[in-house]
Amino acid sequence: MLKYDLIAEQLLYEGTITESNLFSPSRISQTDLLRSHNSEYVHALNTLSLSASEIRKTGFALTQELVLREEIIMQGTIEAALYAAEFGIGMNIAGGTHHAYKEHGEGFCLYNDIVLAADYLLAHAVTKQVLVVDLDVHQGNGTAKMAEENQAIFTFSMHGATNYPAHKEQSDLDIALPDETTDAVYIKILRETLPKLIDEVKPDHIFFLSGVDVLKTDRLGKLSLTREGCKERDRYVINLCKQNGIPLTISLGGGYSESIIDIVEAHCNTFRLAQELYY
Repeated sequence: MLKYDLIAEQLLYEGTITESNLFSPSRISQTDLLRSHNSEYVHALNTLSLSASEIRKTGFALTQELVLREEIIMQGTIEAALYAAEFGIGMNIAGGTHHAYKEHGEGFCLYNDIVLAADYLLAHAVTKQVLVVDLDVHQGNGTAKMAEENQAIFTFSMHGATNYPAHKEQSDLDIALPDETTDAVYIKILRETLPKLIDEVKPDHIFFLSGVDVLKTDRLGKLSLTREGCKERDRYVINLCKQNGIPLTISLGGGYSESIIDIVEAHCNTFRLAQELYY
């Protein structure tokens, strides 16, 4: 949780952003939650009535404060997506809750901000075709499952083959990478894959989950990217979206390195690149 405050503080301190670049979302409406998530599950969260096993699966102690926090994060990604639709790029300092399913949470995710925001844009005719580019080290299992019958949302996940979750869902495109995959191999695969996907899917909005748990220093990841490699990954995705004129919404996703500096700097690089390439 600490990283979210530190990212904003660092970006403000160094002048990459100003207070005018930040927005503080309210909580998501129940209508928008229920467009994507099961009503019984939403009710169980609202009333703090998940079973003990369901709570354990989320990885969190269930509190009203936690549910409120998740609702605010969900609205944050919706607002970032609306901003991106108008101005080209929008970013949520939190988000990337790709392990949440329609009817349950897991892996530190209660609701799925990517699917919620995509469903919102589609429902309000802001977009017609979404491409999810999930480059967190963990497969976006919840996103894949929630979007599997929606042809307007194409899910692409490039992740560690032996990383959590043990049971992986089927995205529209999955690329499972071997342990210790390095910068050069990772970037080569991404460069060979993403332009083709954009040509084939023809998205008019891209959601990018830019997890920094791909770093070699990450405690929960098994890949071997350097901080510079992670930055090059983000540069490539952001620049490709800009060149193609596709609105881009970024959620930060995971990052669990021993050193908080590694986490914060890798995430800050994403914002620095957005500032450099768009403004």
